[in-house]
Amino acid sequence: MPKLSVILCCFVFLHLSNKVQSQKTEVIYQTYTINSQEKNDTAITRLLKPYTDNLQKHLQTIIGFSTRALYKKMPESSLGNFLADGIKSIAEKLFEQKIDIACINYGSIKHFIPKGDIVMNDIYQLFPYDSYLVLQQIDGYNLQLFLNKIVEQGGWPISGIKLSIKDKQAVDILINNEPLNINTTYTLACNDYIAKGGNGCFMLKQLPSINKGFLLRDVVIDYIKQQTKLGNPIEAKTDKRITNTL
Repeated sequence: MPKLSVILCCFVFLHLSNKVQSQKTEVIYQTYTINSQEKNDTAITRLLKPYTDNLQKHLQTIIGFSTRALYKKMPESSLGNFLADGIKSIAEKLFEQKIDIACINYGSIKHFIPKGDIVMNDIYQLFPYDSYLVLQQIDGYNLQLFLNKIVEQGGWPISGIKLSIKDKQAVDILINNEPLNINTTYTLACNDYIAKGGNGCFMLKQLPSINKGFLLRDVVIDYIKQQTKLGNPIEAKTDKRITNTL
């Protein structure tokens, strides 16, 4: 049997005179260094092998093809446009309603999409953390504040919007080719991190969110599979969604 080192933290509860008191015992631990010189536990290795083999097979499954490598960049990038467009498209399918805008924060993208075959592992590296797709209803006033925050931080991936940056403010904003109207309510698809106020998005934190448990990486995987089924390679490009105005 393999030896296991266990750290125990014990609490003793005493019942005295109808009063419960707690007494914490001393925690004793020892640090072990694990390196390449350590021998593998063959029993554990054999136990885990079917799972690790299945995981590796899953991660190397080809789901699409990209005509070139896609990288993130501010204020706009081919990768960012591809992701935002994919999130908007799949969100409309999953939530069965029209989405006006899709956006994710720049920092949520942790990798790139390579040229050639796209495998599952590429998307897991792209989004290594569990982030969820959410919908929010946002009025024009708060949307202006949100877009100001986006350009203040250099520009994030967006879909359904075109805007210019002037003095770190979002100007000349078009939503579905129509000027932003502060009296209109728009449907926003984004990740739960910014919906909860992350990256200073306080204007989103106050808004109700619809979260049905769809992971962002799964949404992107579904979009790539959808394009592959249609016979379309990934050919994302920039199209001046975000431009700098001098």
